[in-house]
Amino acid sequence: MNTAGSRAPVPHRTSHRRSWLAFAAIAATLLATIALGHDGRRVAQLAVLAAPALAWMLWPVRTPVWHRIRTVAVWLCAMAFVFDGVLRAYLLDTYQAAPDSSFVQAAAANTNSRETGEYFATHWRAFLIWACTVVVAAVVVARSVRHGVRRDAAWPRGAVAVVALAMVLGGIAHLSKPWRRLHPVVFWANWNQSVHQLREAWADQQQERDQALERARAAAPVIAHEGPATVVLVITDSINRDNMGLYGYARATTPRLLAHKAQLQDQMVVMRNAWSVDASTLPSLRNMFNFGQPQSEQPHHVLALARAAGYKVWWMSNHDDVAIEQQHAKLADVVDIVNRVPGRAGASLDGELLDCVQEALEDKAERKLIVVHLMGAHPHYNLRFPAGENPFDDQVDGVEEALEKSGRSAWVRKFRQEYDSALLYHDFVVSETLQLTRRIGRTDEYRAWMYLSDHGQEVGHGSNYAGHSPSTASGYRIPTVIWRNRLQDTLAADVGDRPFRADWAGWTIADLLYLRWSGAAGHRNALGPDYVWVPPTLPVKVDSFVH
Repeated sequence: MNTAGSRAPVPHRTSHRRSWLAFAAIAATLLATIALGHDGRRVAQLAVLAAPALAWMLWPVRTPVWHRIRTVAVWLCAMAFVFDGVLRAYLLDTYQAAPDSSFVQAAAANTNSRETGEYFATHWRAFLIWACTVVVAAVVVARSVRHGVRRDAAWPRGAVAVVALAMVLGGIAHLSKPWRRLHPVVFWANWNQSVHQLREAWADQQQERDQALERARAAAPVIAHEGPATVVLVITDSINRDNMGLYGYARATTPRLLAHKAQLQDQMVVMRNAWSVDASTLPSLRNMFNFGQPQSEQPHHVLALARAAGYKVWWMSNHDDVAIEQQHAKLADVVDIVNRVPGRAGASLDGELLDCVQEALEDKAERKLIVVHLMGAHPHYNLRFPAGENPFDDQVDGVEEALEKSGRSAWVRKFRQEYDSALLYHDFVVSETLQLTRRIGRTDEYRAWMYLSDHGQEVGHGSNYAGHSPSTASGYRIPTVIWRNRLQDTLAADVGDRPFRADWAGWTIADLLYLRWSGAAGHRNALGPDYVWVPPTLPVKVDSFVH
């Protein structure tokens, strides 16, 4: 019985209009974010998959507890679709890649927590923009989802039809495997499993290395050169030839290599039209060492052929990279990794390898192949040179003015300054490896040295962006330089102007090693008289491979 002056509690009633507006707001938010990362038919498929959870808002619930459960459940479900759409949009915008592409999965499998943090630190501006999209969507959904229909409100007109249709279509979609696997929860769970399996596959590839050595021995390679021989192969990371003074860049980023060229003349060949066919490290190195042939064809590996022919092989690296170590480094007789701090973006400077190079050159082996894998200018750029040694950060020169005139942002111009400083230090390291190769060894010894990058880098050349770039030509423009202390074989006068493909680099390396075996393709050796250029198919438009 109520006492005088007291009132019975009035049940909370959600108006039909408010429920429908809330429903529409969430539906519009989901469609917008889904469309960011998907197109065409996929947008409809994702919308159908999201429909049952969204339609739950129109189903009356009895108690406050169930109302809270519904509010949280629908919000979580909606945000799964939001995160999926925004993350896919980021990958499409930045790398022109889908999350289940080999490019993205290989990068994720080859990344650890420290490198992830450093990646976020480098690209925080882009993440901030996309994070704002997520925050706005989260707020809209959170403010709307609490207005779902309560049991004490009349069933909204049309709600029965909407809920029934959503349940039927959503049920059919979830029963269909091709549709179900697109659901964010299912897709990203499967994606994570694929990345984990890929990482496990890299953990121990001893069997594949043994098979590569067996194939190499079966090919019976020989060395078509008498006497001692030393070949040094310097592979660097993320170097764009457009930023090198050796290639005509306005800033003095390669004074030492220019001095070597002036002294060595024709002994030092600068391949002025060198290209990678890959915009990331792992596929580039696989192509480089496997002669650009598909893995399904069980191609030879340069290091395995060199060992089978009688070379003692070194692999020394400034990368702490399990995939590279398993796929390539462990094929060598001697492996020396100077950087054991996790992450390709570790702070170890490439100069730490110079003592290792000298030690290998002084080894008494008759024939030596020394592979030097540098960090080069792999982001972060400011970690690739000694602290305080950035000569380009306090002057406004022609490069800075051109970037500003092209509309490049201040942060991209800053990255260009750091990138060029990294190349100046890189010039010192690379030149020292050449100087050591020229200086150390017997007077009658054949010596050769080759330097190239795995891929390029975009630093405001074609877009207002700094980093790996599979969507611009800068991601594929690389330097390639070759030196030999003898010119027994007369080179064509235009050899430096020939277009060069990094996925064919194995054939040129084999030529420097004087390796001969049945099945060798001389027409892919850029130094050979029978070289035949075939333009690669890149995911970007290249007006000309020769400039």
